[in-house]
Amino acid sequence: MSRIDTSRPFLPVRIAVMTVSDTRTLETDSSGTTLAARVEAAGHVLADRAIVPDDAGQIEQRLRAWIADPMVDVVITSGGTGVTGRDVTPEAFERVLEKRIEGFGELFRMLSYSKIGTSTIQSRALAGVAGGTYLFALPGSTGAVKDGWDDILVFQLDSRHRPCNFVELMPRLREGLKEDDTHV
Repeated sequence: MSRIDTSRPFLPVRIAVMTVSDTRTLETDSSGTTLAARVEAAGHVLADRAIVPDDAGQIEQRLRAWIADPMVDVVITSGGTGVTGRDVTPEAFERVLEKRIEGFGELFRMLSYSKIGTSTIQSRALAGVAGGTYLFALPGSTGAVKDGWDDILVFQLDSRHRPCNFVELMPRLREGLKEDDTHV
């Protein structure tokens, strides 16, 4: 079973939060607010926060800007992972990802199944790496954001988590990239 090893130091990471929505504002964005609060409560740095319309080009543009920003280690999006015509977050991710983290979406749906049953199949939650930056796409509901953070990301983004975590891999994410290819 996984655990937090308190003998190891906690290393805060810089996390940008994007809400994908045509209708939400900062005042009405409960999922983004919930995620930002959890990021900071865990001891990480909220590097940036944005609301981007359900448009693959605009999502891609914001992702690329954060991937190129050395002050952003991780991007977590909320919204646009369903199957309707306006749900294009996974398509935008596919345009920038260098490597997929297949198990993230699978684990998210497995955990979600115990809470919402077969409705979890409608989620296209996914994760990957681009330009040395971790990218995670969560569904837009506040419950889904809580599940993704509380059940997966809070542990994998904690340098003390055992037996392994994403933070300890961060120095090696750019291996194999040429200097001029480190930013997408």
